[in-house]
Amino acid sequence: MTVYFIGAGPGDPELITVKGQRLIHSCPVILYAGSLVPEAVLQGHRAEQVINTAELHLGEIVELLRLAHERGQDVARVHSGDPSLYGAIGEQIRELRRLGIPFEIVPGVTAAAACAALLESELTLPGIAQTVILTRYGTTSPMPEGEQLHDLARHRATLAIHLGVRQLPAIVGELLPHYGTDCPVAVIHRASWPDQDWVLGTLSDIEEKVAAKDFRRTALILVGRVLDPGAFAESALYDAAHRHLYRPSGVPKN
Repeated sequence: MTVYFIGAGPGDPELITVKGQRLIHSCPVILYAGSLVPEAVLQGHRAEQVINTAELHLGEIVELLRLAHERGQDVARVHSGDPSLYGAIGEQIRELRRLGIPFEIVPGVTAAAACAALLESELTLPGIAQTVILTRYGTTSPMPEGEQLHDLARHRATLAIHLGVRQLPAIVGELLPHYGTDCPVAVIHRASWPDQDWVLGTLSDIEEKVAAKDFRRTALILVGRVLDPGAFAESALYDAAHRHLYRPSGVPKN
């Protein structure tokens, strides 16, 4: 028996891995985070037990996993996005280890990746940004020392800020000294869902644009020059003069 923590992706039922889908179709027990995972992700399952855990607390979820373990039944524990990013699987894993229950993590497509695809953007461009910082805006729980937004902003890397749209004015205030008023910003609401929507702007006008859309939750904030880079250097990877393992001569084959 194994508990599989499966990343369902950002919302589009087709943005799940083949392995994740196979496990959902084969596991006799499915526990899914229904507040963020669409039921369409579960289509084709043959499970005996399907439970939406949106209203359950940790103890209740762990008890369901323990009972499945006693019955020798594999569990598809389905989370949104990639379960290793803000998936709240750490405390579940801790309890499974305490109980001696085997588990495995199946990665999923992240919200940041879905947003970049929607915006037709590469988040790392030569000479513009080679670092992406995934973070959240600390409100209900404090951020660790050194991880406050103003600390991260000093790097001027591409930022993907989760769970912060309601604090957008404060976020803009912390970013302005480091990124400048003209830095591009995108706020994407429910990326890859049927009702997805987004706005593009700069740190000087993004608050007004988001207010007009009335985005209040389930939105990701992307910040960085990569969103509107203008001219940028080409990658060395496809440079005809660049030598590497598969093109040692540095000259492409005809």
